[in-house]
Amino acid sequence: MKIPKNMTEQEVVDQINIVVNRMAHKYTFGTYGLDDIKQEAFIICMDALTRYDEKRPLENFLSVHLSNRLKNFVRDNYYTKDEHEKKRILKPKYLSQEDVVKYEHDYHTKLEAQDIADIVNMYLPAEHRADYLKMINDVYIPKKRRDELIEIIKELVEAYHEEG
Repeated sequence: MKIPKNMTEQEVVDQINIVVNRMAHKYTFGTYGLDDIKQEAFIICMDALTRYDEKRPLENFLSVHLSNRLKNFVRDNYYTKDEHEKKRILKPKYLSQEDVVKYEHDYHTKLEAQDIADIVNMYLPAEHRADYLKMINDVYIPKKRRDELIEIIKELVEAYHEEG
């Protein structure tokens, strides 16, 4: 680890932790929880120290560098590399495989996450669409509204299955 002049190793680690704790929660997605992102962010900051220009404040440098690298991390791990048609490659956070497996157990029918998304896109009432879009993009919505939305989605899938 490269230690900037006039700083101790502990001061550098403290600065990194301040930046990581301030930014990590904004970049959780899919199966990457807060602890996973914090670990990635800490490693990113440690690697960045070799490029640190001591004329700038360390915290500012780390904040900008970490923000850019985490955006790239999300892009690289959340979307396909196909430039013509960007698709999310992770399942929506709250429409989990657990919900799909429970549905398969209850109805003895194989149902993919994409099938659930198609059903929701066709039949979800407009007043719930904003929360649904937030949920699939891993934007915070209150637990009560999220749970209500999941119940509505389950009802839509069940109704679609009964019709089909």
